[in-house]
Amino acid sequence: MSALILSDCNDRGVGTITLNRPELRNAFNDEVIAQLHSALEAMAENPRVRVVVLAGNGPAFSAGGDLNWMRRMADYTDADNQRDAGKLAALLQRLYTLPQPTLARVHGDAFAGGIGLLSACDLAVCAAEATFSLSEVKLGLIPATISPYVIRAIGPRAAHRYFLTAERFHAAEAARIGLVHEVVAAEALDARVGALVDALLSASPNALRACKKLLHDVAEREINTALIAETVAGIAQIRASDEGKEGVQAFLQKRKPAWLA
Repeated sequence: MSALILSDCNDRGVGTITLNRPELRNAFNDEVIAQLHSALEAMAENPRVRVVVLAGNGPAFSAGGDLNWMRRMADYTDADNQRDAGKLAALLQRLYTLPQPTLARVHGDAFAGGIGLLSACDLAVCAAEATFSLSEVKLGLIPATISPYVIRAIGPRAAHRYFLTAERFHAAEAARIGLVHEVVAAEALDARVGALVDALLSASPNALRACKKLLHDVAEREINTALIAETVAGIAQIRASDEGKEGVQAFLQKRKPAWLA
């Protein structure tokens, strides 16, 4: 059975990647990491893909690292560990910097590296029964590779608590600290994901890509003359683009823009 279920692009421009190791609660190992990285690369290069949804098959979103994979690590040399950790880091960076908007559909457990995956997505929606834990310290490890994305999602103060205590917390707390954007009943999860996908598809594809780059460029930077100059150049460039002109004209003419026609 394949570790991933892929829908590279449906007729609306939505690509879906579903983790498919339900018997292991979608825990991942080096093979899954390689497959997921390749799938993301293919979607990044596919001009038909406008939105990417990341989901899990079975009872959980992802329980993090596969225990059998972690057992093998005990015999790794330092060079082996560096190389192995580098592959997960590259996967998370590819997910975070994907040009298209990404949306995590979360249900069941999201533990450790599973939290890293959803944190690297632009949006995250979870079912009310979802549970979360940054459990690494209980195993004598630290959430190092996922930390840049998780801390950006929940902020340093919440990270201090949940990185250090490894407490399990529920969906309402995940929403409160910013790990997920919305919590819905399990039976409403697909409908809510669909509604957010609809919202993303209603926007200019080029503007969405430019807006993602803007978010990455501006986040947590000092507001100084250099940053202000970059934002001025960014809006000037998008205004002059074909889709920028079309969007404004469509608004003024009270019609749908070309990408919705």
